[in-house]
Amino acid sequence: METHFLTFSHQPFLKAVSRRPIGCSARILRNPFSVRMSLQEDGPSVAIVGVTGAVGQEFLSVLSDRNFPYRSLKLLASSRSAGKPLTYEGRNYTVEKLTEDSFDDVDIALFSAGGSISKKFGPVAVGKGTIVVDNSSAFRMDEGVPLVIPEVNPEAMEGIKISGRKGALIANPNCSTIICLMAATPLHRHAKVKRMVVSTYQAASGAGAAAMEELKQQTREVLEGKEPTCKIFKQQYAFNLFSHNAPVLSNGYNEEEMKLVMETRKIWNDKDVKVTATCIRVPVMRAHAESVNLQFENPIDEDAAREILSRAPGVIVIDDRAANFFPTPLQVSNKDDVAVGRIRQDVSQDGNYGLDIFVCGDQIRKGAALNAVQIAEMLL
Repeated sequence: METHFLTFSHQPFLKAVSRRPIGCSARILRNPFSVRMSLQEDGPSVAIVGVTGAVGQEFLSVLSDRNFPYRSLKLLASSRSAGKPLTYEGRNYTVEKLTEDSFDDVDIALFSAGGSISKKFGPVAVGKGTIVVDNSSAFRMDEGVPLVIPEVNPEAMEGIKISGRKGALIANPNCSTIICLMAATPLHRHAKVKRMVVSTYQAASGAGAAAMEELKQQTREVLEGKEPTCKIFKQQYAFNLFSHNAPVLSNGYNEEEMKLVMETRKIWNDKDVKVTATCIRVPVMRAHAESVNLQFENPIDEDAAREILSRAPGVIVIDDRAANFFPTPLQVSNKDDVAVGRIRQDVSQDGNYGLDIFVCGDQIRKGAALNAVQIAEMLL
């Protein structure tokens, strides 16, 4: 039996689950007895930085699910995790300590170890000819660093290929930006968005593995009548919600909200588009939800919007008014597709110049690991 990814004792939330797209029947999507073809002599050499974290584990899962070709795989983490034996796709590996020598002969490095690690080691890797796909915010707004969602702006990384033997940095957008723009961009292409108002409902997964564990721990404690343990967040998370825990800036927005504003403008290459956001942390394990209000330059009605979204790659429409059935975080957890529903005309705007939509997407998967691996696929 093939091993799709790793499970650590302190991270039980990542378990073997189906990765089929939303709405698929329970048929077997791949021959379970097929020989793995990911390890290929002519594939690139790949390194994963932060392999023991939630996104690092998901990198491995996505690489396996998509049969990403590689001739060698280097698993990198901090000194705390170095030396751990791991089994992946039937082969034994040892987690190595991340150093400046880690990127010798590495073609592609997937980074998800935090901004400080990316700032220190990303340029080192690039200097050795490695193409870095970075999941942190370290380089997203740097001029000359592509900020890429493959379904949205693949042209931003034009000319960057491993065949060029030249190092480069490519930034993965923030999870809430990816999930939002997967739904908003097809409509933007059709009618051009003038203004976008986003309210996010963000899961524990966005704060990492420790936050997910704390949510589970707090839930048990509150149900048992105990005082909740608050280490990751400064207040009770279970059975509660609060403004996103990112630092609040002088303009009153927090950093998470401004990421949505600035990253949207860069990805759409539109400095004039007006974006405002309110980001909320909710007690959901993984997968974010977002309410998005759109104002357009050109008219678009809800039927046209529904048709456009139904054809958009990586998007699935769940919009059953009669059954009151719409996207939920549970529906998209461990799934690739972003789900869109509640598609309706904005009654506060005259004519067909406004829409409201509700979007859900798996923050660890499309919001992080899947997007990064899709970028890596474009490098081949």
